[in-house]
Amino acid sequence: MPESDADALPQHWQDVLPAARTRRGFLTLAGGGALAALLAACAPSAEDDASAGTTASATGPARRGGTLRVGAPPPPTALDPVTAYDGTAIALYQLVAEYLVWLDKDYKLVPRLATKWSSDAAGRTWTFTLREGVTFSDGTKLDAATVKASFDRLLDPESKSAALSAFDTVLKPGGVTTEGDATVVFTLERPFSDFPYLVSAGNYNAVILKTDYTGDFAEHGIGTGPFTLTSYDVSTGAAFVRNPKYWDSPRPYLDGVDVRFYADDQADLVALQSGDIDAQFLSRPALVEPLGNGGGITVDKVRSTGVTVLTLRVDKAPFDRKEVRQAVAYGLDRPAVRQAAGSGLGDLGNDHLFAPLFPAAPTDIAQRTKDKAKVTELLKAAGLKSLRFTLTFDPPNKDFAVTVQSQLKEVGITVDLDQRSSKEFYGGDQAKDTPWLFTTANLVGWAGRPVPSQFIIPMVKSDGVWNGSKYANKALDAAAEAYDAATSDAERRKQAEIIAEALHEDVPIVIAYWSGAARAYNSGRFRGVQAHPSQYVDFTTVSRV
Repeated sequence: MPESDADALPQHWQDVLPAARTRRGFLTLAGGGALAALLAACAPSAEDDASAGTTASATGPARRGGTLRVGAPPPPTALDPVTAYDGTAIALYQLVAEYLVWLDKDYKLVPRLATKWSSDAAGRTWTFTLREGVTFSDGTKLDAATVKASFDRLLDPESKSAALSAFDTVLKPGGVTTEGDATVVFTLERPFSDFPYLVSAGNYNAVILKTDYTGDFAEHGIGTGPFTLTSYDVSTGAAFVRNPKYWDSPRPYLDGVDVRFYADDQADLVALQSGDIDAQFLSRPALVEPLGNGGGITVDKVRSTGVTVLTLRVDKAPFDRKEVRQAVAYGLDRPAVRQAAGSGLGDLGNDHLFAPLFPAAPTDIAQRTKDKAKVTELLKAAGLKSLRFTLTFDPPNKDFAVTVQSQLKEVGITVDLDQRSSKEFYGGDQAKDTPWLFTTANLVGWAGRPVPSQFIIPMVKSDGVWNGSKYANKALDAAAEAYDAATSDAERRKQAEIIAEALHEDVPIVIAYWSGAARAYNSGRFRGVQAHPSQYVDFTTVSRV
């Protein structure tokens, strides 16, 4: 996306944009019986936390020293952890600042600045215990008051925080308190058993900053993380050096990280292949996948929950008939869509919002496949001899749109393509005429989320802030609330089944596949560089070969 487009977009547009492109850029339960059991299965103890082990990878012990050179596009947003929403800015501040909880490649919760957390039986009061002995790079001690200040800042509407929508209906200003120097308490507006994800890297703005932070991160980037920011130029790049005060000694092993900005993905790739850089922040799978782990370049790949959603307006013809929406869903060859638009990475979608990566994802709903006879039958049931509609999208989803057009043509459905600039697609009045929420059919890319509620609540609940399909289903609404409040895996699976079956049957959205993520790097020089499903960056284990 051109930098000039950024100001025209809605405040929380990052919630619907994948972090992998230039638009890149939204539980441990102790206490209360079944809730405690659910949490205990998901959160490591202090003895099992991120400080365990000293290897950079399975190939050998870590070696101290060296500067990792990383390529990335220039960030279109300010380097401010409170307001930033693009992938480059997020990666930059993740080198310096940390979360209470990290997410690993399987979206499991990993203790960072918090060593443990628990909730009351109702799942409304959450208590986090902070790690002892942590200081910011300037020597300031991390304490509960500092953590409270960080979340108060994110919850303040005046801060224009990019995390506001993630906390919407869950945590409001005044909901964060302290108990001494090492305990932070969050009192929620409603039961939310996945709340630890909202204070983790899953809510990517939720890094802990100093109490007196004033938005000047680019000039004074101070955090508790493995590196300190020594220079930043929005046009050329940034430089980082090892933080000697980092709590997880002997990490990091690198002396520093040198980030260089490139105008586009192709230039970034050429720099990697020529040896000008050693790794990429935001590898584009379609470009790096053909490298095939040859020539000293390794492409690490992981599953993800990022997704491009084909949204159909259920309140407007022709998609006010369920049979018509189902016909579109049966017109797609999902493996072929994944190959054409996603380089073959990721999991097949089945027209509901529980990605296979989510533990509660239903497994007994038959996978929808391309069926031309079924398409004809459904259109006939809707009283239509043929179907023609307009599909609106912005440039990053052009390949996806062309693939949909081609495949639906094969089953007798005509699709007219309506490409808008990202500025126009996400611009306009968000309450009544923005194209991404009000066109009859459109493609919207959603950033990966660690929990399904972060898709369900805004996208398909009756009052969802980003409900572009205008879908309303009281049974789904009730199941979504019950899912959030569930205190056992069995109950979560039960509610997930209700939600998934409703979406699969009613088809307000079509999901062809869930994307995969990749990160390319020079394995002849460094080890331990890993892909992340949300393109997050953790270079604490990276080491020279």
